[in-house]
Amino acid sequence: MDLEIERKFLVKDRPADLLEYPHNEILQGYLVIGDHHEVRVRKKGNEFSQAVKRGKGLEREEVEVGLSREQFERLWPLTENRRVEKMRFEINYKGALIEVDVYDKALSKLVTAEVEFKTVEQSDAFVPPYWFGLEITKDERFKNKNLSIYGLPE
Repeated sequence: MDLEIERKFLVKDRPADLLEYPHNEILQGYLVIGDHHEVRVRKKGNEFSQAVKRGKGLEREEVEVGLSREQFERLWPLTENRRVEKMRFEINYKGALIEVDVYDKALSKLVTAEVEFKTVEQSDAFVPPYWFGLEITKDERFKNKNLSIYGLPE
């Protein structure tokens, strides 16, 4: 089982050149949502996957496996009323990959940035760029699974 070490932030100022970075539309739906676990399916561009995540906060266990288009299409209807749609932009920043998510539909006012690390020490040493806002790594309201059910936090 892989360990995901990830910090998440609100974005206060979108980079002006955001559209110039590589990006993909993401459709993400949840098959199972628990207090500290989730099972989701995702379409990112032309790639399909299923992931199981367990834990909360900075470090979580994650197992992700590829799906065929047909497998995704069979599972997708089971995620009704538990979905998020977003455009993900990938920005290389001082040796780190920042994934900026611009949400769609009911979440269209939300823009977040996630950064994954190999170690907790790398995470601790990361200095966010000026355009990052409040860190929401430990704020469960901003987990995609909760956004898919409850919408944008107040």
